[in-house]
Amino acid sequence: MVEELRQCEICPHKCKVNRLEGKKGRCKCDDKIKIALASTHDYEEPCISKINGSGTIFFSNCNLNCTYCQNYEISQEGKGKVISVDHLADIFISQQNKNVNNINLVTPTMYVPQIIEAIKIAKRKGLHIPIIYNSNGYENIETIKMLNGYIDIYLPDLKYYSNELSKKYSNVDNYFDIAVKCIKEMISQVGSPEFDENGIIKKGVIIRHLILPNHILNTKKVLRNIKGIFGDDVYISVMAQYFPTYKAKESEKLNRKITKKEYKEIENYLYLLDLKNGYIQELGEHEEEYVPKFDLSE
Repeated sequence: MVEELRQCEICPHKCKVNRLEGKKGRCKCDDKIKIALASTHDYEEPCISKINGSGTIFFSNCNLNCTYCQNYEISQEGKGKVISVDHLADIFISQQNKNVNNINLVTPTMYVPQIIEAIKIAKRKGLHIPIIYNSNGYENIETIKMLNGYIDIYLPDLKYYSNELSKKYSNVDNYFDIAVKCIKEMISQVGSPEFDENGIIKKGVIIRHLILPNHILNTKKVLRNIKGIFGDDVYISVMAQYFPTYKAKESEKLNRKITKKEYKEIENYLYLLDLKNGYIQELGEHEEEYVPKFDLSE
């Protein structure tokens, strides 16, 4: 499976570099797995982390260059440590032994071939809890097809409707069309969301969208299209946790949190659309406190 890295087309950039020889493309990854944190996370959507928490593994590097990334230390600066496929499989088992609800793969896109191998190994060792593919939404559909049968829950972002914004803030073109096409494939694999008796998700797709300040129209268009394209086949998670960090501090449009007025406008729009399935995050005051501490000194 790692032969997929010989002429890498794992993501839409299709850099075609030979990662097996240590070459790096847009995502800055070679053939080694690099992670920044493995922990129990209690602050995901209630259906993911309530009661026992979510067994998260944060992967280093990213195929997007979001100017406002809250995890920029690992996504853009590459903080993390190199581990083997066998070590990753052992982490899956270790997380399961903590009685978490699921294995939550955060920004996993660049490492899909290695992750599949790790899942195979871990399943032979008794891994049985649901596996979440938690991604930025900018995916190659052929890579998503490779994951069929290995992933139980897809948790993709749908960041932008506007191509102008995707280019300006994440340095990619055609984000919306690419993400929608891949979300359709995700739904075809896992179907509509299903939950256990405690309300914990067992399979399905949850689409996340982060509200950006001064870009309420973008959010409305994303939400309207989720309703129109996917209907009740997905859950929606609208996030209000934005705060200016990384290069967003230098942006006139992004250098503030969203206002109560903006939040209320989106909340009302959700009711207008009659989107029944999902969540809208409460508007808080200390969003920075929920960003994980990526301390790899241990």
